[in-house]
Amino acid sequence: MDDDQTQHLRVLIANERRERLELLAQVVAGLGHEVIAREIDVHEVGAVTARERPDVALVGLGLDSSHALELIGEIVREAWCPVIALLSAENPGYVHEAAKRGIFAYILHDDPVELASAIDITLQRFAEYQSLQGAFGRRATIEQAKGILMARHAIGADRAFVLLREHSQHNGHKLVDIAQAIVDSHLLLLPPVPQQPAPSERQR
Repeated sequence: MDDDQTQHLRVLIANERRERLELLAQVVAGLGHEVIAREIDVHEVGAVTARERPDVALVGLGLDSSHALELIGEIVREAWCPVIALLSAENPGYVHEAAKRGIFAYILHDDPVELASAIDITLQRFAEYQSLQGAFGRRATIEQAKGILMARHAIGADRAFVLLREHSQHNGHKLVDIAQAIVDSHLLLLPPVPQQPAPSERQR
């Protein structure tokens, strides 16, 4: 995410208490961001998150901690965006449970300066996390492709990697893209699974 995007974010806010939503919306707008959704209902927040794809989500702790935790769980499950938990007082037990559900940060109160700092730090951490996840994914894809080449050509892992690299250099494509193409084509070329006859046909 570049600096321009960081300066103007699409933010989802969620809280069990409607009056807290309104106050938080004012704070977020004051920071120059856009509130794209305000949610209270656990059953709705997942669908809204999937549809709107916010840059960051802020979840306040209302009267019931289980409600806030469910909101966090639904947002994390449906979106690829960081979640920040907002608390009005220290609550280590809640923070621990919220962390298990996937929050990237938490702050006390709705102080605009603290919130701005928390959002900035969270976006940086989230970008690092995405980069790390992407690196793991790329490595796994390359290993899969090497395994397919090893089985197909009866060669070792080093030779399989050399083939991938040479093909990448010759065609001007990224090595991971070549690997992904091999994995995808391999899945398409697998022999079809024979269908079992229906019970009535087996009895004939």
